[in-house]
Amino acid sequence: MQYSTVGKVKKIVFVLITVIIFGFILFPPIVLFLTSIKTELDALSFPPKWIFQPTLQNYVDIFKTSPLIRFLLNSIIVASTNTVLSLGLGSLTAYGLARFKFRGSENLSFWILSIRMMPPVATIIPIYIIMKKVRLLDTPWALIIIYLSFNLPFVVWMMKGFFEDIPRAIEESALIDGCSEFAVFRKIALPLVAPGLAATAVLIFIFSWNEFLFALILTGTRAVTLPVGIIGFMKETGINWGYMTAGGMLALVPVVIFTILVQKHLVKGLTMGALK
Repeated sequence: MQYSTVGKVKKIVFVLITVIIFGFILFPPIVLFLTSIKTELDALSFPPKWIFQPTLQNYVDIFKTSPLIRFLLNSIIVASTNTVLSLGLGSLTAYGLARFKFRGSENLSFWILSIRMMPPVATIIPIYIIMKKVRLLDTPWALIIIYLSFNLPFVVWMMKGFFEDIPRAIEESALIDGCSEFAVFRKIALPLVAPGLAATAVLIFIFSWNEFLFALILTGTRAVTLPVGIIGFMKETGINWGYMTAGGMLALVPVVIFTILVQKHLVKGLTMGALK
């Protein structure tokens, strides 16, 4: 009886701690959403109003007063293209480093990681000059190339660990059956590291979607992404919190959708197993 009571107390404490943690995590997006459906008067009221008449006027106005759809399309193009290129090139590099040992391979791996250690803000001026020389300023390709240079080392090191965990015997069996090295990579290795690909894709997409500094410096009018476009609601006369929070909520939607879609592949990859 005593052990049963202790178990119930532990369970209640665990549930309470879980609720408190999730409350802290969910509080900012909840406040963001509530502010986005308030009028300007309610949004600026102090103390904050928790009971109010909701309105969707902020969402209607931001589409009328700003090219938000163009900003959204630019962000989708940059983030999705960068994610695909990073995973494609990074997975090939990681597989090569994990499977083919050669003189200096460990030094090469550390050099790739060292690129990620460099603070991006230290490179903004030379990158701006280079992009201006090659006439890529204010184009999506400028952001794609820059994000690719930052994301590739991360993908290589993430995927290298997943490839090294695959038993070499599985791949050797495929080689004996007549598969080429590339066929082994495509048909054997990639399906087995599907969970790693999914997790890496989520991180790469979120970074590319949320990046602000380079998007602000390297774009002007044509290739402006959503994070930079939302800042346009900050004007000399003040900050329109209704517009900014509405834009912030719209910026969350593609990331949530992408994460949900990738999560399905993540679960599928975890349940496939080596025998599949």
